[in-house]
Amino acid sequence: MDRQEAVVRQVQKELFEMQDQAYREFHSKLIPNIDPEKIIGVRTPQLRSYAKQFARREEAAVFLQQLPHEYYEENNLHAFLIEQIKDYDTCVAEWNRFLPYVDNWATCDMPSPKVFKKHLPELIPQIRQWMDSEETYTVRFGIGMLMRFYLEPETFSPEYPGWVAEVRSDEYYVNMMVAWYFATALAKQWEAVIPYIEERRLTQWCHNKSIQKAVESNRITPEQKDYLRGLRRKES
Repeated sequence: MDRQEAVVRQVQKELFEMQDQAYREFHSKLIPNIDPEKIIGVRTPQLRSYAKQFARREEAAVFLQQLPHEYYEENNLHAFLIEQIKDYDTCVAEWNRFLPYVDNWATCDMPSPKVFKKHLPELIPQIRQWMDSEETYTVRFGIGMLMRFYLEPETFSPEYPGWVAEVRSDEYYVNMMVAWYFATALAKQWEAVIPYIEERRLTQWCHNKSIQKAVESNRITPEQKDYLRGLRRKES
């Protein structure tokens, strides 16, 4: 057995020691495209804590070289290790290596790399590359980073929602992220974003889902919700 295989087996052993069967059954229903047999059942806070400890071990670097992984939690651990990388260029490079192996919305959405906050101007061209990808979860990750870091007054630019509005995909998990972006953007940048709804610049599905999610939000005023309800598009 080589060292990489030994590290992987040790990590799997430690993950199974944290297994919660009830949580496994519950969580497997949230990611139906993943084989339940590939889900161990480790609660996210516990896995994050483990990732912080594991990152200090020399085996972490060995583990990061192993792709693809066998279990869902191994992918999440991989993501949580990358988000701790403090060097921006290294962090981006590791994301680019890992994203083609991401196969579900949860692994895609949970990470929030801290180093990105310190390099927001440099990150924008990379986000554009991710959004132009043909990989479902790479596109979703790019939109997610645009939503996470660029909707505040000091980081927002009016062109950003236009990039998201241009996304066209048959993939449910891409379109859901488009809707999530616009629902969040309506809460944070109403004046700049409401024209995208008024002018019907999204696909019909994304348009209506954005309105639905915005109306469900407690960050939208009652008056805004009433206005949005009147902008719903009828199924054609």
